[in-house]
Amino acid sequence: MPWVFFVLGNILSFALPGYGLFVAARIIMALGAGMVVVTALNIAAKIALSGKQASSIATVVMGFTASLIIGVPIGRIAAEAMGWKSVFGGIALLGLLAMVVMYFVVPQTKGDEPIPLLKQLALLKKKKVALGLSITFFWLGGYSVAYTYLSPYLLNVSGIGTHLLSAALLMFGLSSLVGSKFGGYSTDRWGVNFTLIGGMVLHILMLVMLSVVTDSLIGVLAILVLWSFAAWSSGPTQQYHLTTIEPEASGVMLGLNQSMMQLAMAAGAGIGGIAVDRVSLASITWFGALGVAIAIVAAVALSRSRSVRKDSSVKA
Repeated sequence: MPWVFFVLGNILSFALPGYGLFVAARIIMALGAGMVVVTALNIAAKIALSGKQASSIATVVMGFTASLIIGVPIGRIAAEAMGWKSVFGGIALLGLLAMVVMYFVVPQTKGDEPIPLLKQLALLKKKKVALGLSITFFWLGGYSVAYTYLSPYLLNVSGIGTHLLSAALLMFGLSSLVGSKFGGYSTDRWGVNFTLIGGMVLHILMLVMLSVVTDSLIGVLAILVLWSFAAWSSGPTQQYHLTTIEPEASGVMLGLNQSMMQLAMAAGAGIGGIAVDRVSLASITWFGALGVAIAIVAAVALSRSRSVRKDSSVKA
């Protein structure tokens, strides 16, 4: 069902005339895309071998990231050659192909028990759920504060030349692939807390280092690679982490997390804009680091809260 919405939205975007109908088609596409992401992550966790759930989620996250790195330039080429609407027609065809592949390859899995909307929203009242989602908000929000304005930062603060900007951003994107995969592997091998908190600590260090190292191409590139690696190692770890908080409602938790991610990116971009306008362009790395630091505090608080509950249940 999610893929049907996604494919239908792209077909309508390609076929319908006028801006108003295009916006309506994009809304259908966005609804489908959101459901596809949550469903894919949930299925990945369910069909994975025991002890490999985080790695399975990491593979899905890596696939999403790779699609952006590869798809955006291909989309630009297609738009220039055949018109911008051709992009949506091509995506619809790829979506149909994906549906066929999934039908024959992905095993049937039992979904979670349906949970009424009010009960889904009631999960937000639980302390452990609120803390878990706040990790996503501050981690990704802090990342977005800096990443949204990365191009002007590299050009005007780090001293990277215009001719090298695309290469630097490509390295940044490729590093996110490695980081995502490592995050899943590390979570399965060494646990959520080690991977999540360790990744966010390195995330902060790289943001601080980016503000210190300027006019050194090798130094800036090395920091960008490590920053991207650290930031996206937290992605699959946090996704898996949330499924363990409420195992009976893992799909709902992943859905809430996707909503929180969108909110975090919007808030991060807005805060970054205010920082650039009111303070300076160079300040975005410090504001970003502050956001990630708050996420670490939330992660530690959640870990301690869950440890206390486990101890209490054992004693009981």
